[in-house]
Amino acid sequence: MPHTRSAKKQHRKAQRRRLHNRAIKKAIKVQIKTVLETSQKGTLEDLKKEFVLAVKKLDTAAARRVVHPNLAARKKSQLAKLVHQKETGTAK
Repeated sequence: MPHTRSAKKQHRKAQRRRLHNRAIKKAIKVQIKTVLETSQKGTLEDLKKEFVLAVKKLDTAAARRVVHPNLAARKKSQLAKLVHQKETGTAK
């Protein structure tokens, strides 16, 4: 436990940041799952809409350093590949 006033304040700030970051990460994971479910059951237009939302959330989180930019790029690439396969009809 922190002892000084400044350390106590930093601890409170870190807890708030942790909760905020976890909420953002959870929202990204839910959005990616939505994209995957839409690719299985939904239409191509719905898939593209969900993909755009996922990319937006990933970019925002990466810009704020909630997630590593390489992770965001990797996930966007994976999802774009999925959308492209659904568009062209080539599923592997």
